[in-house]
Amino acid sequence: MDPLDFLSDEQLLQFFRCSRTEMSCMEQPHTFLNQLRDHHLIPEKMHKKLIRCRNKEVREKGVYQVLDWVEAERPDSIKVFWNCVFRDHLLLQYPTLRLLRNRLLNGSFTFYEILPKKVEKEEEEEDKKKKGSAEREEEEKKTGRKKRNQKKKSESEEEKPSTSTQSKPSQKRKVQRPKYSSPFSKEEKADIWTWPLLKTQLPVTCGDKEGMLNRDKLAKGERCIVVQGRWFTPSGFEEFGGKKSSKNWKYSIRCRDTTLGKLIQEGHLTSPDFKRRKSAQRALFPSNQSVGSITQSEEDDDDDDDDDDEEDKVEEETEQEREEGEREEQANTAEGGSRKGGSHGGGKKSVFKVTCGAINGMLHKDRFASGSCGKSIRTELCWMTPVDFLTVGSALEDPSWKKDIQWDGKPLSVLIKSKILVIHSLLCKCKLCSPTAKDRHDQDNDDDCFICRSQGSLICCDKCPSSFHQRCHLPNVDATILGDDCPWMCTFCVLRASQSWRYPKQMTYQEALTCRISDHLLECQYLLLCLYHADEDYIFVKDPCINVRNYSSVIKTPVWLDRVVEKLQQNLYQSVQHFVSDVLLIFTNCATFNRDNAEFRGMGKRLKDLFEREFKSTFSIQLQHPTASNSQ
Repeated sequence: MDPLDFLSDEQLLQFFRCSRTEMSCMEQPHTFLNQLRDHHLIPEKMHKKLIRCRNKEVREKGVYQVLDWVEAERPDSIKVFWNCVFRDHLLLQYPTLRLLRNRLLNGSFTFYEILPKKVEKEEEEEDKKKKGSAEREEEEKKTGRKKRNQKKKSESEEEKPSTSTQSKPSQKRKVQRPKYSSPFSKEEKADIWTWPLLKTQLPVTCGDKEGMLNRDKLAKGERCIVVQGRWFTPSGFEEFGGKKSSKNWKYSIRCRDTTLGKLIQEGHLTSPDFKRRKSAQRALFPSNQSVGSITQSEEDDDDDDDDDDEEDKVEEETEQEREEGEREEQANTAEGGSRKGGSHGGGKKSVFKVTCGAINGMLHKDRFASGSCGKSIRTELCWMTPVDFLTVGSALEDPSWKKDIQWDGKPLSVLIKSKILVIHSLLCKCKLCSPTAKDRHDQDNDDDCFICRSQGSLICCDKCPSSFHQRCHLPNVDATILGDDCPWMCTFCVLRASQSWRYPKQMTYQEALTCRISDHLLECQYLLLCLYHADEDYIFVKDPCINVRNYSSVIKTPVWLDRVVEKLQQNLYQSVQHFVSDVLLIFTNCATFNRDNAEFRGMGKRLKDLFEREFKSTFSIQLQHPTASNSQ
């Protein structure tokens, strides 16, 4: 049965009223309008006028007026309307319709909210006044025309031209040519971000890619831009749109030809707070954890004093951001030149694998300032400047970081000569070049969350260079323990530090499966964090029944990572075997559903191999055994 059959006409009308603006902002709405016309939901005349519109802003206003007309004139056909627009060919073409359909199916739209009533009396009075004044003007025009005609007749009778006089040629009346611009008025503003119905999300573009930006998720530093059911961070959407080289999503992502940076400056959008905080080690595994998935919304717990300090530093930070942006643009233009010339440039890469002696690391271009400034090389243990990296790895008497640090078999000086790496000036005042202990200490940890790879308000591990969102770390870090001076260690470091005494002797595979889950929460949380980190595209995180067509008809028992986390936090697993069964079922379902899709089947196999390898290492399994699925 169709899910729309469970909703009443009043509920569908309420959903229609709240969705008109989103539907009016759809790009290239011609197919959408043709579908409405084919089902006799809009008149032919209205359809023709709207199809002629070429101006994007006027066309959006026209679509809104058409939907307003449908609500007023076709309220009895509202179920026909939704069945009409939720056809497969329209869902494939318009991401907005897919979002609306998912909102209806997953229950995220609440019908019990009482909307304010329309104020129609004042509008009716104004319409009556306008109609009355228009009728008076028409009567005055008619009486004026009669008087002018009478005068002309009397003048023509008095002045009768003779046959010898030449008559003056009559002036040609200007013919009004048909206009194909728009049947609607041009009074609407282009500032759609101020529309009341777009308080939660905005249509955005980057290059030739289109998506919907969630305002709340942007403010929290989460994945906030959705494209065909796939969520991106702003920097990820920038890369998806082919603008990765700009490295400045605030100016490469636009809403109606207006950059997000301008909307943030004017206060229409809230940019995430990139100030990172430390938290204490106590209550690392609280017993009263809040039930929810790993992607639940993050709490905003900034102090009032911090907010005041941030306001005082806005101008200074924007100036630094502009300087860094200019420096990056220079480097990017230099990259383009080096590629054309065929030199040893690194292309569009921003991370380079470097070695020095026996150690290796990843050099991050956006963190590089000079040899002694900017901790730009990340190893497994810490962040280092090139000079520090050289000191640890080189055994030469007089080493040089430009020559002895190697990238792709070539010295680092090759990247500097190609201007892919730009050395900052001695007078540079950016945070990378700052000599203060606080700024240097802020470079000890990653700028992105180790799990979701997005920025925002992060907590930093004092043992390793990893950083996390409170909601991404397992267990979720309680906001009440933030701000203490005690060191804090992530789950990865806690497990490494306790591995020796937690498992003094090895156990068999079957012994590990029969262990109680309450005694091994740390190991299960570690394994889940490994899977979240490895699943870069969030393929196995969310419920596949929402965004994957025909998934529920093929897979009878769907499982996903967020669901496993939820069951683990609700203490629904009795033994480790139950936990392992659910995790392996994710990859079994992936292989079953993607029999003809080698790419996704390969992703599932890669994560399954990772899970089994880490499981044996974490639980100190002594011998190679068959997979858990065979032993259950």
